[in-house]
Amino acid sequence: MSNSIPADGPLVTGPGDPEHDPGAAYALEPDHVSSLTSLLLATSGETVVTRTPLTGAPLAVLPQSSDADVDEAFRRARRAQQTWSRTSLAHRQQLLLRLHDLVLDRQEEILDLIVWESGKARKHAFDEPLHIALTARYYGRTLNRHLDPRRVPGVFPVLTRAEVNRIPKGVVGVISPWNYPFTMALCDGLAAIAAGNAVVAKPDSQTTLSALYAARLLVEAGFPADLWQVVSGPGPRVGGAIIDRADYVCFTGSTATGRRVAAQAAERLIGASLELGGKNPLLVLRDADVEKAAEGAVRAAFSNAGQLCVSIERMFVADQVYDRFVDRFVARTEAMTLGATLDWGNDMGSLINEDQLRTVVAHVDDAVAKGAHVLTGGRARPDLGPFFYEPTILEGVTPEMACFGNETFGPVVSLYRFSDESEAVDRANDGEYGLNASIYSRDGARARALARRVKCGTVNVNEAFAATFASLGAPMGGMRQSGMGRRQGAEGILRYTETQAVATQRGMPLAPAFGLSDEAYAKVMTASLRVLKRTGRA
Repeated sequence: MSNSIPADGPLVTGPGDPEHDPGAAYALEPDHVSSLTSLLLATSGETVVTRTPLTGAPLAVLPQSSDADVDEAFRRARRAQQTWSRTSLAHRQQLLLRLHDLVLDRQEEILDLIVWESGKARKHAFDEPLHIALTARYYGRTLNRHLDPRRVPGVFPVLTRAEVNRIPKGVVGVISPWNYPFTMALCDGLAAIAAGNAVVAKPDSQTTLSALYAARLLVEAGFPADLWQVVSGPGPRVGGAIIDRADYVCFTGSTATGRRVAAQAAERLIGASLELGGKNPLLVLRDADVEKAAEGAVRAAFSNAGQLCVSIERMFVADQVYDRFVDRFVARTEAMTLGATLDWGNDMGSLINEDQLRTVVAHVDDAVAKGAHVLTGGRARPDLGPFFYEPTILEGVTPEMACFGNETFGPVVSLYRFSDESEAVDRANDGEYGLNASIYSRDGARARALARRVKCGTVNVNEAFAATFASLGAPMGGMRQSGMGRRQGAEGILRYTETQAVATQRGMPLAPAFGLSDEAYAKVMTASLRVLKRTGRA
């Protein structure tokens, strides 16, 4: 098996003659598709045809995995993990930093593939190789800090040496979504293999090629070929088979599916981290820089056409700046460029499929029918592509409307006035979710104090979502129904390890010795504890 994409031509060619045949505007090279799909462990004989959201044209024929394939994937992964777990941290760090460089070097091919599979704007696709490079560099520089054995106080100074080890769990199952197909396929599993585990990954069928490209880059960087296995197929069948075999499960997706993943993992008493849905709020305080807030609000609501777990869907704006903010936000939204191309220059791309478009249309139509006002947008754009929908700003959304409390996961945001900041925080905390929030204020200290009252796993001050997500030392994840566990930072890697305590006793046992009776031993121990308390040594 070759360790690199064939170098005899570009990954994606085009444009052709889109005026006469839009579906021919770009094409994935068949040899490259075949090279990528060869990485799948899939021998069932079943296939699925995927289509690009840009035009609806066929994209790839993906082989599907059977239960036997999943068994084989775990067999290979477990064998590879036994050797990998004994490799030095220095060697793992070297490979992670090599991956960092590879991702940056190959970013144009990565971006082409992401846009072609997901339909997002190229500038939003760039977030993905950027995030993987940051992840690889972070763990490539910090493995010793997280994984080296750590000394802790023993029961008796000098006599008792105690330390804590971090032992890899084994084989981690990673089930990743379609909305960020490169980074979500790789970032969670990257921490897992850095900790000494192997991975069996199941990406979403719509975006499997991006995940396979990520797997190939791992091999090119020098990671063992069998350490990262990729299987494909429907979530209930193949995802369920992974949970039945894994030592730990990492899932990113909807809250409804996350509950089922958690229940199945609990049956086996294995750990799981779940990053799930959100109905994320943004607060514009009375002292906010309105122009900065409006610019950030566009990115917060419409990055990747709103198909982002941390995307903002509710904006609470202080009375003092509401009208000015709305004017600037609407103007910036209406100035956005939409397009179905692989080129730079588009501000927003397509929704992923018909289901997402149907949800967006239903939420907007329901809101309008019940009295909400569309300030801008509110229309599908089939002239651009089959699943395009305009960035949409709603006013007057009320609790009986579907988009009030349910996640839309599309380019739709609702605006609300507030006069009291405590009331705004209460409204931001309303509902069952708690993933991401954003606060705009000229007073950073005040905004940070307010952030502590917001029930979200990440809160960005004067930024949409990228400040927390790109700060790899900071944990990222949700509260309440938005999930459990964290990616990134120490928590992001330690979740893939078991904690092991090792204590070595010197000189005398922790039991009666030297002829002491049990009663005398108890008195000696009592006196020793009093002395240790007074001296502060243990």
